[in-house]
Amino acid sequence: MAKRFQELRAGMAPERQKRAHERAQEMLAELPLRELRQARHLTQEALARVLRSNQALVSKLERRADMYVSSLRSYIEAMGGELEIIARFPDGAVRIRQFEEIGRDGSPV
Repeated sequence: MAKRFQELRAGMAPERQKRAHERAQEMLAELPLRELRQARHLTQEALARVLRSNQALVSKLERRADMYVSSLRSYIEAMGGELEIIARFPDGAVRIRQFEEIGRDGSPV
């Protein structure tokens, strides 16, 4: 008989539980757009309604390797998030603010 995950986790050493939790957090922090949408329990259709668009466009956005900053911002905001662009250097990180107003006119993606 299969064990429930909670039972398996309870049998793990505390250090191993901690490592498993940290790895899960790392994986959640690095998701493609499709998986991010799914993790937020949204369908392409639901996201399309928020974007005032259609499901086919959401699907197309999720498959793109390159897109406009405004399209990505609209997609993220439709899920309730906020897009920040950060440049990381060996001596520190810088938030790029140049694109913050792009795509804020309320128009669909």
